[in-house]
Amino acid sequence: MTEASAKIVATEMRSDAREGMTYLESVPMRLVTLWLPLGLIMLILLFPFYWMVLTSVKPNAQLIDMNTYNPFWVVNPTLDHIKRLLFETAYPLWLWNTMYVAFAATMLSIFASVLAAYAIVRLRFRGAQMIGASIFMAYLIPPSILFIPLASVIHFYGLFDSPLALILVYPTILIPFSTWLLMGYFKTIPFELEECALIDGASRWQILTKIVLPLAIPGLISAFIFSFTLCWNEFIYALTLISSVQNRTVPVAIVSELVDGDVYRWGSLMAGAMLGSLPLVILYAFFVEHYVSAMTGAVKE
Repeated sequence: MTEASAKIVATEMRSDAREGMTYLESVPMRLVTLWLPLGLIMLILLFPFYWMVLTSVKPNAQLIDMNTYNPFWVVNPTLDHIKRLLFETAYPLWLWNTMYVAFAATMLSIFASVLAAYAIVRLRFRGAQMIGASIFMAYLIPPSILFIPLASVIHFYGLFDSPLALILVYPTILIPFSTWLLMGYFKTIPFELEECALIDGASRWQILTKIVLPLAIPGLISAFIFSFTLCWNEFIYALTLISSVQNRTVPVAIVSELVDGDVYRWGSLMAGAMLGSLPLVILYAFFVEHYVSAMTGAVKE
């Protein structure tokens, strides 16, 4: 194909693309096909957060009497539920336990996943692809099947009712997906860079730490966000392996400690859920672009 014909084909393709999007130029069609679906999605996604904030500042009378007061609005908001949560319960300690366990388990998982993903993608040993697929298949095993045997192992080693138990157990569900994600991202890094480093006498460890990891920062951030979020919201293992109140994490503690028999302290429950979700909201707000770019690079492979 000559250069002139290539330009003609490219022009025709751009013209077809413009014609294919002309239906969005009219306001009614743009409203129906773009803004209305986006508005519905935003409403569905943000309504739970609105309900948490609303319930956490409602007086008890408005929480109980739904006929007199509008359930979707609040009159005379109060901070009593938040004050009671922060100063009359061990919520700050629960929040610290959650942060400590999530950060430690995430860092341990990222370290193991980086080594596993790099070895599978770059070392080219026999059966590497099969091992990579097997690691990802391990992620599909539901935690509800594994928590009983894992609890027996944790009890045998004397780690029951300890944050260390969660730090060692959580990587079993974090490493498979993080390894698969980093494998896809490592494949997007040109292998020629590593070949040049090998010719210059660099070791595999130097290549990993000085070339691959700096280029894979978006993928590392994405794996970190995924792992941290999963640890932060995990419920089954935290409920099974932790029994004392002072060692519990936020998802388990607010459900078990803010419910008196059949009486649910909804104001404090929603305040605990709202405050517990703020760290994740801040994390996603700062790194959402890296998260999306890394997921895109992984899926392309």
